[in-house]
This record gives sequence, C-alpha cells and structure tokens, in this order.
Amino acid sequence: MDTPAPDHATPPTPSPLANSSQLLVVVAQDWTRSTGELQRYARPGQYAAWQALGARIPVSLGRSGMAWGIGLHDAVDRPGPHKREGDGCAPAGIFAISELFGYAGPETAFARSARLPYRAATPDLKCVDDPASAHYNRFVDLAENSACDWASHEDMRRADERYAIGAVIAHNSPEPLAGAGSCIFLHVWQAAGVPTAGCTAGALAEISEICAWLDGAAAPLLVQLPAAEYAHFRAAWALP
Repeated sequence: MDTPAPDHATPPTPSPLANSSQLLVVVAQDWTRSTGELQRYARPGQYAAWQALGARIPVSLGRSGMAWGIGLHDAVDRPGPHKREGDGCAPAGIFAISELFGYAGPETAFARSARLPYRAATPDLKCVDDPASAHYNRFVDLAENSACDWASHEDMRRADERYAIGAVIAHNSPEPLAGAGSCIFLHVWQAAGVPTAGCTAGALAEISEICAWLDGAAAPLLVQLPAAEYAHFRAAWALP
C-alpha cells in the first residue's frame, strides 16, 4: 500500500496580537482623514475574545492622514502611502506601546503607580527627529549626554499641555530606518479636531485614563488603520 505523502503545508502565521491582552484600536474613515476614533479592548488570556472597554473616543491624527508604518505587522502589499520623516502622516499598522512620559516628576503618585516604564520630561529631554543623527528616533537627556549631532528634535517639556502625559508608540523601532519616521506618540491634543504632525492625540482626561490603564505585563499594542484596511486585515490579524 502506498504511504501517504507527508503534509508540508505551511503552518498559519500567528496573529501579531497573539501575545497581547491590551489593545488600542484607532480607525479613520480613509487614508487622508486627520481624525479617527479610538476604542480600548482587553482580554483575560491569549485565546480569549477581545472585550471593548468604555466608549469610543475621538482622536486627532496627522495633518496628512495615515501612511503605512514599520511595526509588528509584516510588510504589506497593499495600496497606500508609506511613512516618511516630515510627511505629516500618523503610522498605520500594529505597534507596541513601549513606555509613558509626562510632566509629573518621578516621585509623584502617577509615576510611581505607572505600569509601563515612565520617563519624566525635563527641559533637557529631547526626541531626535534628524535622520542623519546617530540618535534618530530616540530620546536623549542633555543632562547626561551633551554631545549633539542633530539639527532638529522634539522638546519633551513644552510650554503647553500636549506632552503633559503620553505614551511612546514603537514605530520604526528599536532599530530605526533613517528617514522612515520618528518620535511617534499618543499624547494630548491641541484642541478637538486639530491635526498633529504625525502622532495620535486626544483629550487630556481620556489620554490620562488610557495611560494609567496601560500595563506592560499585558504587552499593550496600538492598531491604527483606515477603515478599509481594518476590514481587509481583520481576519488575518485576528482583530476585534
């Protein structure tokens, strides 16, 4: 009797969400839209169903909308722009949320209760957005490193409230590709409907609540997509 041929079928690729139990989902109407809605999700375990938490909240996106970013998703063979430094686009895809930052000092109640690494913003804290710098897409504290090799940066301690509290979106990280986009955050908006330079922003109270909820043990992720791309990838990426 003939022996059946071995099954060499390629096993299915795990969802980029497989190890996460906290999720922020931002959906915009299309690629060019500078506003969207954010919904929080959580689940008790890897194979449990995602459960929505709270209501959807409005957020501001980049002034030019969205463009495919570099994150936990594979390269996509789909129409749509690809993020570049200074393009005014918020990155689309799936991204780790790696740390928190804000104006609260390290000994404050918020900083001590944060469940992600927390970085207190001082006037010396910069995020470098010059692609020619060795520090591109990284924080530099001038109190600890005064060697400046960049022509431009983000001041993390501002005169307004936009960086009063926020989270780092790990786009183009940890090994940044020069010119592919930098210093992407979830932060406080200037005002409702006012676009950002490429970040995702919301009201102070809502961003504060989200940052207090984020937990490194839950491997929190941001999924950010135009509506048509969310529908296209929903099954393949096991999106809620």
